[in-house]
Amino acid sequence: MLPDELTGSGRDIPAREHAVRAEEDLLTARHAVRACAVAVGFSIVDQTKIVTAASELVRNAYIHGGGGSMTITVVREGRVGLKLTVRDEGPGIADVEQAMADGFSTGAGLGHGLGGTRRLVDEFTIDTAPGRGTTVTIVRWKP
Repeated sequence: MLPDELTGSGRDIPAREHAVRAEEDLLTARHAVRACAVAVGFSIVDQTKIVTAASELVRNAYIHGGGGSMTITVVREGRVGLKLTVRDEGPGIADVEQAMADGFSTGAGLGHGLGGTRRLVDEFTIDTAPGRGTTVTIVRWKP
């Protein structure tokens, strides 16, 4: 059964927005995504993919973007999916192509971040510019 804020039919049905302001918010966000993935019937593999993608995005928002938010939306368009929108208030990304390349890292990570996230989901968009933060929207469809 879906949580009350996710039930309905037809169009996108927004869930609560989750703040990404402190380290503990990262775990809360991952748990929220997993709960929604279970509720809509994702397999364990698809749950793992969407939670891994969410984890990378909220971690980036927290570490590189100075915090922000994540919104989970159940999408019903003849099929069911989860759409995550992660926004931050950071400096933005000056070179998106470079940031998406495997091996690129601005920290101590392995450099699989945004490019790896893109491979885990069915749809990936990024809206960013220096000085105005970053918004990444991903969708994973239920097969």
